[in-house]
Amino acid sequence: MDKLSIAGLLLAIIAIYFGFALDGGAIATLFELPAFIIVFGGTLGAVMLQSSLNQFQHALSLLKWVIIPPRYDIDEGILNLVSWSEKARESGYLSLEDIALDIEEPFTHKGLNLLVDGVELEDFRISLELDLELYREHNLRSANVFESMGGYSPTIGILGAVLGLVHAMSNLSEPDLLGQGIATAFIATIYGVGFANLIYLPVANKLRAIIHQQTMYREMICEGLVSIANGENPHAIENKLSAFRLL
Repeated sequence: MDKLSIAGLLLAIIAIYFGFALDGGAIATLFELPAFIIVFGGTLGAVMLQSSLNQFQHALSLLKWVIIPPRYDIDEGILNLVSWSEKARESGYLSLEDIALDIEEPFTHKGLNLLVDGVELEDFRISLELDLELYREHNLRSANVFESMGGYSPTIGILGAVLGLVHAMSNLSEPDLLGQGIATAFIATIYGVGFANLIYLPVANKLRAIIHQQTMYREMICEGLVSIANGENPHAIENKLSAFRLL
């Protein structure tokens, strides 16, 4: 679990709450259902319009990474690659078949199977690099869904503010309804800016960071497997991959 993400969100909410309360504001006044429906529903509808169904569903599936990100152990990966290299030099690529069956991570599983199948070195590299690039692009597009929500949300908030003012102006003779319309107007703006800068944009940036980390790990696996296919010395492979420990 990513405790920093949870702590960051809580800190932002608490800071805004106490800042508002210290100025004499009542937290209950910030809860306005019509404003929420306008901003959240409008933002969601806009991003659904621009996205494909597959991309939108995938974006939602990545949300769990913000709290429980996938973990990749660089040191363990290097040790595995060196071990596989030694085994391949001693017993041939077919000796890696049982190892491939036990690997759950899809990219490494595919790479080992290609190695066992004796695919030509150039085709082997092209296949892994293509898989790596397409996976990265697919996930980045899903992260961009949340960035788009961060772009639409403030604008929809302004739209909600205008609608609230229109409603207020139509009730000038009724002070109670006038106040409600003005409240919806201002709170819609708060929701639009708040959701964008406290949720949507941070989520998009967090997902990009995780995707970058995934990509670098897979690049290390790709480089290690290509080196094994090229028959390089295990010690040389370890030295080459040690640079990835800096990530």
